Amino acid sequence: MAAAIPDYSHAPVPIRDDLKKTQAALLEYLAAPGSWFDSAERLAMAAESRQAPHCSLCQERKAALSPLAVHGEHDRARDLPDALVDVIHRVRTDPGRLSKAWFEGVKRQGLDDGPYVEAVGVVTLLAGIDFFCLALGIPPHPLPGPRTGEPSRYRLEGLSDGGAWLPMLAPEDARGPEADLYGSDPFVPNIARALSSVPGHVRALRELSNAHYLPFAGLTDPGARRNLDRLQIELVAARVSALNECFY
Repeated sequence: MAAAIPDYSHAPVPIRDDLKKTQAALLEYLAAPGSWFDSAERLAMAAESRQAPHCSLCQERKAALSPLAVHGEHDRARDLPDALVDVIHRVRTDPGRLSKAWFEGVKRQGLDDGPYVEAVGVVTLLAGIDFFCLALGIPPHPLPGPRTGEPSRYRLEGLSDGGAWLPMLAPEDARGPEADLYGSDPFVPNIARALSSVPGHVRALRELSNAHYLPFAGLTDPGARRNLDRLQIELVAARVSALNECFY
């Protein structure tokens, strides 16, 4: 099925064709069966992530000195397991205050590393194009309908401790079906490594970065440019990251 090109007819500025095509491909990817969740579950997670900013519990936690000081239940959009709903809401609304203790608690509730990474990827990849629409003052793109098929339940070989909360695939260990996972550049951003237990997420992130930011191979090149030069790109990126309380 061909990806439906997002409608930007009401956008206040022209939108490049490569951005439209990349966003269409991402929406189709999110609607497809994944590694651990089927299409309906992934679309439910996407819808839940859009509900999270309107959740009263999340708003109270965001305003509190610590999210642990506020208890209650999330305002849900879909019928998903409690641990999964909490991951979706916390990642979408208050990612700067996630902790290792919280992550271990999520795992004790039955959400293993692979499903956790898949859920985080669905939320964060969708958030990228949702905020793109928000910046333009237009509604987020409609989610596609569900697709047939079962999750692959594909377990990546070569995952190892990379100093994060969960195992990741080091570039030197990317071989076989994952030989091209990170591309040819020796520098691989940690955000890509963190998603590596769900290879489809890494490939989707690379495509988004190619169109919306820079290819991975250009991240270490201070002379890389688009319509903006690299210093201008990083000034905008740093300001957006600060406003969103990015860990980096």
